Amino acid sequence: MGQKFEDIVVSTVKTQEDGKELMEKLIAVAQPSSVFSTPIIAGDYTLITASEVSAGVGFGFGMGGGTMVGPPETEAESADPDEAEATAEGGSGFGGGGGGGGFSMGRPVAVISIGPAGVRVEPVRDVTKVAVAFLTVAGSMLLMLSKMRRISRF
Repeated sequence: MGQKFEDIVVSTVKTQEDGKELMEKLIAVAQPSSVFSTPIIAGDYTLITASEVSAGVGFGFGMGGGTMVGPPETEAESADPDEAEATAEGGSGFGGGGGGGGFSMGRPVAVISIGPAGVRVEPVRDVTKVAVAFLTVAGSMLLMLSKMRRISRF
């Protein structure tokens, strides 16, 4: 059991190191350089895009163990014959595991224009997002009206 435990600890530490590396990369996405673009200069005007940046990460790790507690069960006492066989052989075990994942996303939300007339901030309208929101609200309203009609019939 000692070697199994050592193997699991080594693989978990390796996984944690990979997780730390992933976390550092995702945090690097949320830096000001990711939010504001490099200024573009054209004549008297300077344009800078501003973006919305989101990042998320999740990790999970597990361990296990096992020792035989009490006398071995007989096959008649156990509902699972495989389990009874493992216990009768002095069943002992260990486990392990780990997992993780993450995402990052960015989209432009505004353009900052600096010129002779001053500074202007123009929002970037996401037509797709507005259309999806409209369709979601319309669908919800239709579903609710349908349910209200059914209830009023009773």
